[in-house]
Order: sequence, then C-alpha cells, then structure tokens
Amino acid sequence: DFVPQARLDDVMVSFATRGGGVGPHVDSYDVFLLQASGRRHWRVWGSNKKALEYLAETGDLLYLPPGWRHDGVALEPCFTYSIGFRAPRGAELGAAFLDWLHERGLPDAAYRDPRLEPTSRPAQIPREMIRFARTIMEKVKTSRTDASAVLGQYLTAPKPHVVFRPGRSQRTLARAEVQLDPKTQLLYSGRRFYLNGECVTVGKKDRALLKELADRRHLTGARLARAALADLVYDWHRAGYLRLKAMT
Repeated sequence: DFVPQARLDDVMVSFATRGGGVGPHVDSYDVFLLQASGRRHWRVWGSNKKALEYLAETGDLLYLPPGWRHDGVALEPCFTYSIGFRAPRGAELGAAFLDWLHERGLPDAAYRDPRLEPTSRPAQIPREMIRFARTIMEKVKTSRTDASAVLGQYLTAPKPHVVFRPGRSQRTLARAEVQLDPKTQLLYSGRRFYLNGECVTVGKKDRALLKELADRRHLTGARLARAALADLVYDWHRAGYLRLKAMT
C-alpha cells in the first residue's frame, strides 16, 4: 500500500521447470520479481553493461530498473511473480489527450478561401490553410483539471484483454463487504474519481468515503449505504467492477 496505485501496471505469474526461462530481455518500466516458490538464477546487465548474478530463493524480491537487460533460469520447478510499474510515456499521454479532446469537442470551424487564386503549384499546401490549422490548434486551452482528467482516465482504462464478469449477488449492501475487483482501478484527484477509464463525480459529503474505498479497496457496505452511495455501488456491481461478499 506504500506505492501509489497509479504506478501499478500489472502482475504476471510464470511457471518454469528446471532450465526454463523466457530468455534475455529488457522491460521499459520498473519491475519487481518475487520468487514465490523454488529457485531461479538471474543474470542482470546494468547501465555499465557488466553482468551481475543473483540467486533468487522462495520469498526473495529482485528489483530491476527500466532498461536493465535480464535473464532468469529456473533451477527447479518454480513460480515467479513479475510486478510491473507503469511509467507513462509522452507519446501515450499525447494520444490519450487527443482522444479526450475529440470526445470533448474541438473548436468547430470550417476552412474557407473565398479569394482563392489559380496556382502554378497545385501540390503545395496553401499558407492560408496552414495559418487556419495553427489558429485552431492555438484555441485548444488546457488546465490542471484537464490534465488530471486525461491522466485519470488513461491510468484506469482496462487493457484490451481485460473482461469483467457482471455481478449476480443478491446480497443487500447493508449486509455485505464491498471489495473492488482485482482488475478494477479506482483513482481520484480532487473532486473527481476515475474508475476503469470513466470519470465519476459524487456529492461533497460522499467523497471522503469513496476515497477510503479507493485507498483500501474494500469497505463495509453499511457505511456506503448510509452515505447514499447504494445506487452507484449496485451499478458497479452489475458491471463487475466490485463484489459484494459476506461479512466476516
């Protein structure tokens, strides 16, 4: 819980028999390798290109900075958890911003050239058209709130292979433990909440409780019901974003 959830990308579990591995490779983000069972021999090439060797035994944790080449070979049947931490790239954020801007609506103006003259260079882009495009682009203004919205929706958007199973529990919220689905990402910034790529807003008095659910990832249903969040919770349950478990 000491690492911001916005940085967590995914967790992959790999099983290998003796001598097994995926071969030398590089990851572009921070990776923690947790040896869940068995032993694995690691060779790691750092920034100085010198190979370092490690023996990971059950319970050991190996950290790999971005760009460090590594190769792990199982010494016996073993499980290894690869915990990746997201590092958004400028190009990805730029693409997310353009998608967000498209949904929000760009300045709507059509190019006109009533004084168009015949040209001897028909393949050349007219200066007036370039000036028009630049004017439209300069009209796009963003704020800190806009940046937060783009980032929040980008960070919580499920990957293409992620599928949520609709909830079917008939348990009443007041008698349930609300648990976010492991695939669900719920983040917040200021007044806004971001759930699986969607922006959500709630009343001022309910924000603290929803932030607690986001931070802890579970909460008693009775508290959410008393805060008038029942409809929202049931909607998320039907979508498969959270589960209603029996109280323990």
